[in-house]
Amino acid sequence: MANLSELIQKKSDVAEILQLAGKIGVKTGMDTYVVGGYVRDLFLGRPVKEIDLMVVGDGIAFAEVLAKEMGIKKVVTFEKFGTAHIPSKPFPIEVTGGRTEAYEKESRNPQKIESADINTDLMRRDFTVNAMAVNLMPDAFGELIDPFQGIADLQAKHLITPLSADETFSDDPLRMMRAAYFASELNFDLDDKCLKAMAKNSDRITIVSQERITNEFMKILASPVPSIGLRILQTTGLLKIVFPEIEEMVGLEQTSKWHHKDIYNHTLQVVDNAAALSEKSELRFAGLVHDIAKPRTRRLDKNKGYTFHGHDEIGARMVGKISKRMKLSNDLKDYLQKLTRLHLRPIALAQENVTDAAIRRLMVAAAEEMDDLMKLCRADITSQNPKLVKRYIGNFERVEDRMQDVQERDAMKAFQSPVRGDEIMKICGLKEGKSIGKIKTKIESAILNGDIENTHEAALQFLLENKDEILS
Repeated sequence: MANLSELIQKKSDVAEILQLAGKIGVKTGMDTYVVGGYVRDLFLGRPVKEIDLMVVGDGIAFAEVLAKEMGIKKVVTFEKFGTAHIPSKPFPIEVTGGRTEAYEKESRNPQKIESADINTDLMRRDFTVNAMAVNLMPDAFGELIDPFQGIADLQAKHLITPLSADETFSDDPLRMMRAAYFASELNFDLDDKCLKAMAKNSDRITIVSQERITNEFMKILASPVPSIGLRILQTTGLLKIVFPEIEEMVGLEQTSKWHHKDIYNHTLQVVDNAAALSEKSELRFAGLVHDIAKPRTRRLDKNKGYTFHGHDEIGARMVGKISKRMKLSNDLKDYLQKLTRLHLRPIALAQENVTDAAIRRLMVAAAEEMDDLMKLCRADITSQNPKLVKRYIGNFERVEDRMQDVQERDAMKAFQSPVRGDEIMKICGLKEGKSIGKIKTKIESAILNGDIENTHEAALQFLLENKDEILS
């Protein structure tokens, strides 16, 4: 049996916690192990995100002793499941008493929980690579427990369930989302038995709360190559349930210019391109939904081929409904709507003879999302023709140069009339009201149109010359 003590000691801050847990195991008479993701990532050399402890005994009682020893006052307990959360930094700690679980058909929450030893507890884990444990007791510290050959599957980059895949996914359908996530995050192959079981049980995802589904979906988008997980969702039938608007894209052709001919494959490539440009999962989500309305706006023109008139604006409206269904935050909804609505604008500005006013208006409309919008436009180029790619990248660089020439971005983000409200009231003899806003809007429009310079002197002169006409 492998001993991992030296490997554990390389991260001294984690080693101290694990050694303390083992000593408390002796003190409380509970065999203590670190399990799951920590053990997997220990072998993969990945950074520690959290520590999952399993004890043969009362997990909540153990957690309270451990938290006290660590000087942490607050422990979040889940009595029904015999688990506790210690909000330690930088690594939160989960403590669970070893258990077996039984499920009812219409719930992913275990209805019957019984205590169990380490080997029995590991049987209930989702995948063999997560069904490994390391003994923390002082006399056996670092010994690996691997009853399901998780190490072999880790080396083979293979995802398979410890027990029957059908039973595993039927009992807890959220594990199907996690299967797609782990495949995408680790770049592992998902076993055929898992894929078949996911297809068989895909409808059971409906018993899982939307919040949990959305959380796992966001983790897929945050993975290095999101398309891996997204394709698994599609091939197993999960995508048409959790994100039917993306499923509608499958097999739909579009006229090839700088895109793939197939809307679905183009979209997934945009997501991967966005992932290569930024770690920001929100930008990847924007890549996923930027063409969301293409299936619904697709028309065949005998001269132009397929057209998608209005898919930017209609798509932004669809994103509002999708956000409500998926329970996204208002901030994320607004971000996705803005980028969807604006994603065609920089392409139009890449044409010749575009006015400075058009450049200014896009900068004001995009505001602080301007950089992300340009990244989305770059990600949107999925042609396999290097000459076309070079041409369109050059276009976007030209637009960016124009933006710099027109005005500094920060000034445009905070753009407002150089003549303020109190000055307008004094000059025009007005009180606070809609007329002040109307005058400021006229001044701002004149600046955006390039009719006057963005200076107080020019704006004041414009006001003096046009106030009567504006107010009439």
